[in-house]
Amino acid sequence: MSTTRNRVLGIVGLMIALSLVFLYMSITPSNANGSGTSSSPYSVAQGIVNQGETGVTVEGYIVGKPESTSSVSTSNFQDDYSMAIADQAGESNMDDMLFVQIPSQFRSQYGLKSNPGLMGEKIKVSGSLTDYFAHPGEKSVTAMELTGNDGSGGSGGSGGEYETYYSSAEGKTGSALKSELHMIIDDHTELSYSQVWDALRVTDEDPNNTNNVILLYSGWSKSKYENGGNVDDWNREHVWAKSHGDFGTAMGPGTDIHHLRPTDVTVNGSRGNLDFDNGGSPNSEAPGNYYDSDSFEPRDSVKGDVARMIFYMAVRYEGDSGEVDLEVNNQVSNGSTPYIGKVSVLKAWHEMDPVDNFERNRNDVIYNQYQHNRNPFIDHPEWVESIW
Repeated sequence: MSTTRNRVLGIVGLMIALSLVFLYMSITPSNANGSGTSSSPYSVAQGIVNQGETGVTVEGYIVGKPESTSSVSTSNFQDDYSMAIADQAGESNMDDMLFVQIPSQFRSQYGLKSNPGLMGEKIKVSGSLTDYFAHPGEKSVTAMELTGNDGSGGSGGSGGEYETYYSSAEGKTGSALKSELHMIIDDHTELSYSQVWDALRVTDEDPNNTNNVILLYSGWSKSKYENGGNVDDWNREHVWAKSHGDFGTAMGPGTDIHHLRPTDVTVNGSRGNLDFDNGGSPNSEAPGNYYDSDSFEPRDSVKGDVARMIFYMAVRYEGDSGEVDLEVNNQVSNGSTPYIGKVSVLKAWHEMDPVDNFERNRNDVIYNQYQHNRNPFIDHPEWVESIW
């Protein structure tokens, strides 16, 4: 009997011990040993517990995008404004998630609409732990960094690779930033107008068909060598219309491939030298584009591309070295003056259509193979708001 009793007591003791272990594991996350710094980040569980703290870093896996207090989407993302992170890559329990509000300067690199491939990646987020969507969250974010791979930023921007290129602009804002960026990107290697044809065959190559280029306004994939002036050809579109400053096709602004793009001849003709604004009649040759007597609206998926090309031109050409001084303003019908508008609309387009991989690759190709300067608003989208 005593042997049986001892066996029973031993089993009971083992069960109690196992219960205590499971209880400890359920209330103590396995990685809950961080101090909230960048080098020792909080786990998501710690971030949830320590709501109210500011200036802390949390690390977790990207598991979706918050839509409401009780809803997190995991596909078909509608915007780049937020993400949910958790301590487990496949977490589906929202009680174990931290909702992160993504500020505008990080959306192009870390927003899930622009970068759906970031799902499951591990990320560090620095900011203030506070409710978001009435749920434990992190807002006022100051830094974001992928940590589960080589740290290259996944499908995000290419700016990290070229930070030394912009080192003299660090800490500057407003007109001082604009002036410094001008100094950085000024004096690029200039192409002749005939050389632009060959350059565009590389910069705008269709990633799915290397024999073709992608036409800016229509989105069509067209043979690289069906170029010229015939109706069905593609030609060289000056996104900053060359009559706005009357620089024509002269080397410099007239041949700067940061704003020269392949477009269908007919669509190029309907855009003409119009300023940019919302509204107008549909363009029958290129659905999604609109125009009227004084403005042109490109399709949604290139609105940001257009805006960032215009902002580049306004910084690159400042009137020195005998060049034209180009500026953005908030009006249309600018005619032959060296202005293009509307800046308020262009800024909205820049926000609604973040930087994508096609733009990043184009920026890299121009820098490495042709002009050896960069469009800073592709590398640092946040600088648009800082300057304008």
